[in-house]
Amino acid sequence: MIKPDLNTNTLALGFVLSAVASLGFAFSNGALSESLSKNDYKVGKDNIAAEYKLAKAGCAPLAGNPSDICLAEAKGKEKVALAELEASYKPSAKSRYEALVAKAEATYAVAKEKCDDMAGNAKDVCVKEAKAAETATKADAKAQLKTSAAKATAKETSTDARKDATADKREAQYKVAKEKCDNKAGTAKDACLNDAKAKYGNP
Repeated sequence: MIKPDLNTNTLALGFVLSAVASLGFAFSNGALSESLSKNDYKVGKDNIAAEYKLAKAGCAPLAGNPSDICLAEAKGKEKVALAELEASYKPSAKSRYEALVAKAEATYAVAKEKCDDMAGNAKDVCVKEAKAAETATKADAKAQLKTSAAKATAKETSTDARKDATADKREAQYKVAKEKCDNKAGTAKDACLNDAKAKYGNP
């Protein structure tokens, strides 16, 4: 026989997973992989607003906590869709991070409303698990943002280093070519020096 407290925790976890699943998709125009035009962005926002209005209207017949859950889901999907639309319109590590944060917060909001159907310790556990899931998702999003920033910095440093290395090598080659001109004289030396400058530049 399963102990009551295990039943409680399992049920609470079920509520959290249900909330996550309910926000597992965004509005049709919310998750686009390519950069959008200004017009597409505006159309996307209009569609999201229309879909939110429709979803909100669908909650009207409900009452009590089912109504709260329905509204939280509608608002959460709108929030996620807008964040993902923004990430498509202005792609960047920061906009992708903000989209992940929006999804975490929306999922938590729905999960918390679903926990209201419970009472006592079961509700407390449900809320704690929902909060832990939100915290974990946000932590992962922040780690991705920091990793992306570190890679960008490393790439920039690497590019600068390659440029410096190329410049150093050209300077060394120029010095060698210039030195070879020293055993010449007059117009021959001038021509030699001009050839060295043309080939390696004049660092």
